[in-house]
Amino acid sequence: MSNYFKWFYNILTTNNVSEDVALYLNLLINLVILIVVLLLIDFILKRIIIRAFKIFTIKTKTTYDDYLVQSNFPKYIAHIIPFIILRKLIPFVLVDFEIWKNFFIKATDVYLIILMVWIFRSLLRTTKEFLKQKEYFKDKPLDSYAQVIVIFIWFIGALFIFSELTDKSMIKFLATFGAASAILLLIFKDTILGFVASIQVSINDMVRIGDWITMDNYGADGDVVEINLATVKVSNWDLTITTIPTYALISDSFKNWRGMQESGGRRIKRAFIIKTNSIKFLTDKDLKKFSKIQILTDYIAHRQSDIDKYNTEHNSDRSFVVNGRNQTNLGLFRKYCDLYLNEHSAINKDMMIMTRHLDPTSKGIPLEIYTFSKDKRWINYEHIMADIFEHMIAAVPHFDLELFQEPSSKDFQELSSKFK
Repeated sequence: MSNYFKWFYNILTTNNVSEDVALYLNLLINLVILIVVLLLIDFILKRIIIRAFKIFTIKTKTTYDDYLVQSNFPKYIAHIIPFIILRKLIPFVLVDFEIWKNFFIKATDVYLIILMVWIFRSLLRTTKEFLKQKEYFKDKPLDSYAQVIVIFIWFIGALFIFSELTDKSMIKFLATFGAASAILLLIFKDTILGFVASIQVSINDMVRIGDWITMDNYGADGDVVEINLATVKVSNWDLTITTIPTYALISDSFKNWRGMQESGGRRIKRAFIIKTNSIKFLTDKDLKKFSKIQILTDYIAHRQSDIDKYNTEHNSDRSFVVNGRNQTNLGLFRKYCDLYLNEHSAINKDMMIMTRHLDPTSKGIPLEIYTFSKDKRWINYEHIMADIFEHMIAAVPHFDLELFQEPSSKDFQELSSKFK
């Protein structure tokens, strides 16, 4: 076959062109023709393969082949044949240029190795995007796994490139690599930590894509949109993006709201402060007035009956109000809150419903509502909570109670005007 590549050389020498000039002109012409032919082959193959893939994707029901086209898999495949042809023809084209021949052979082999890595990477990217559409894999850190595999593929490719360029076995390279492992571990510390963290996060099911997490150390409060080898991206509620190192998920503390989202309700836990000096025992007149509150009518009658029975059995001296048992306006209001919550349509009755006192403070007695809304969506949750507390706060004065509020400048002005 080498005679075909010396055809121009023979013509030139027969026309009294010196051998050296004929040799270089022959090489130049052969290279130009070879490059043009290979580019033409590459262009035709690329068009044929891409066209065939598109036809194939239309006829198939799976979306895997669609992702193959998007990841440039057909284009990479089309490059293989022209470079294999080039690799086979280089010894004939450069038969008289030994140094150049060896250089171009190695360069072509290196490119073929890189091309194979690109093909594997394209297949991996296709598989990752395909699995992301599956319900089971939607919340899995596929990006982390894909990045680890890509690093491994490039490592194998680097071994082959090293072996090709140095004409040495990969075993010797691995021996050298082992000696330099300490330096490499230092260089790839974050990658290794991220890899280990990704495995732990996945195995322990700590975080999934779509989870709402809160991590105060990094200012993160929103949904997880991406988990990869090095970072976790969180889309905050103010539409900013916070990037958290993956290993921080196992080294630092964070809050995952998935349990709330998967439960039957979202917790409402909020208190308002009752003025201590507004709390009192209830007289018969007060009980008669409060009995008009329909939700409390039966409770007041039943409760007072028990109290009267107890006081009679224990001969309580009712001439002094603190003797025996009594009802208070705060206790009655606390019961009212419980009954109101139990009748509220937006409250989950299968979960805890409680109205409780917190530790008394210098400002008064905090009365806390502890319950769960059925609707866990943020906007609806806030509306439900506002509806409950607006009603509670408006009801407080009807029980002869007062809410504590820090005095404002207007309060001081009104007070000073009374003494003028």
